[in-house]
Amino acid sequence: MLYGIAAATAALLLTAVLTALLRGVALRAGIVDRRMQRRTPLLGGLAVVTVTCLVAWVGESTRIALLGRGVGRLLVAAAALAALGLVADVWRLRARVLVAGTAVAAACVVPYEETGVAGGLLGIAWIVVASLAFKGLDHVDGLAGTVGVITAFGAGACAAAEMLDGLAALLSVFAAALTGFLMHNWPPARIGLGSCGALFTGFLLASSLVLTRAGYGLAASSAVTACFGAVAAADALLVLFARLLARRPLLRRGPDHLAHRLRRLGLTPAGSVVLLGAGSFSTVLVGVLVHTGWTGEEAALWVAGGALLVVGVLLRIPVQRSRGTETMQVSGQLRVRNG
Repeated sequence: MLYGIAAATAALLLTAVLTALLRGVALRAGIVDRRMQRRTPLLGGLAVVTVTCLVAWVGESTRIALLGRGVGRLLVAAAALAALGLVADVWRLRARVLVAGTAVAAACVVPYEETGVAGGLLGIAWIVVASLAFKGLDHVDGLAGTVGVITAFGAGACAAAEMLDGLAALLSVFAAALTGFLMHNWPPARIGLGSCGALFTGFLLASSLVLTRAGYGLAASSAVTACFGAVAAADALLVLFARLLARRPLLRRGPDHLAHRLRRLGLTPAGSVVLLGAGSFSTVLVGVLVHTGWTGEEAALWVAGGALLVVGVLLRIPVQRSRGTETMQVSGQLRVRNG
C-alpha cells in the first residue's frame, strides 16, 4: 500500500518535470503540431512512457511490485509501439505503418491459451481499433489525458477484482504519470501526447482489458470493453460519418471531432473536456459494474445507445475549417470549397 502511494506520487512528479524539459526539446527540434493556429510540441507522450516504464522497472527489479510474466510482456510491447509512434511524430509515418505496428504488438500480448485462436484474433482487432480511436482524442487539448486517467483507474479496479495485482499497480502508476502530463496539457496545452503517447495509452488500456477479461464469455467481454471505449468510439464514429457524408478524405485531419463540435455549441475548450470526461467516467463506471457483476450486461446497451445518440446529434452541428479547406453549411447541406 505504501509502495503504491510512493510509486504513484513519484510517477506524477517525475512526469511533470520531464514533460516541462521535453517541451523545450520538442520546440527546438521542430517536433510540433498545429492546433488552433498555434504550435504545440509533441513529446509529452515520451515523458509518460519513460516514467511509467522506469517506475515499473524499479518495482520489478527490487521485487517490491512484481508485474508478472504477461504484464511485463504487455509493457514491453506498449513501449515498442510508443517508439514507433515517436518515429511517426518526427518523420510522419503513413497510417498503415502504425496500424501494422499496433497489430503486431497486440499479437504479442493476447493470452491465446485463455481466449483461443478466434478470441485472440478478436482481441487483436479490439486493441488495434481502440488504440487508433484513442489516438484521435489527442487532437484536442487535455482530452486524451483526461479520458486516459479515468479509463486507467477503471481498468485498474477491474484488474484488482481479478487479483491481477501487477497489472493494477502498473495502471495506477500510468494514471499518475498521465496526471503529471495533464498539468501541462490542460487547455490551452503547452505540450501534446503525440503519436508516441497516444498509441501507448490506447494500447496499454485496451490490452489491459483483454488480459483482465481473458476466460470470460465473448458477449460479456464485449459489453465491458464497449463501456470502457465508449468516448473514443463515439469520437471515431462521428469523424468517420462526417467525412463520408462530406466526401472528404478519411485520414485528413480537421476540426470535426466531439470536442470541436461541442465548442461550436458555445462550450469553452476546458468545458468540453470536462463534459466529455464526465461522460467517460459514467461509461467506465458502468463497465466496472458489469465486470464485477453489480449490474447485467444489458447496461452496455444503454451506453451504446447513448453514444450513438450523441453522435447523431453532434453530426448535425456544422464545422468550420480555419485553414486549407473550409466547411460551410449552405441551404441545410455541407459544401466544401478550397480556401
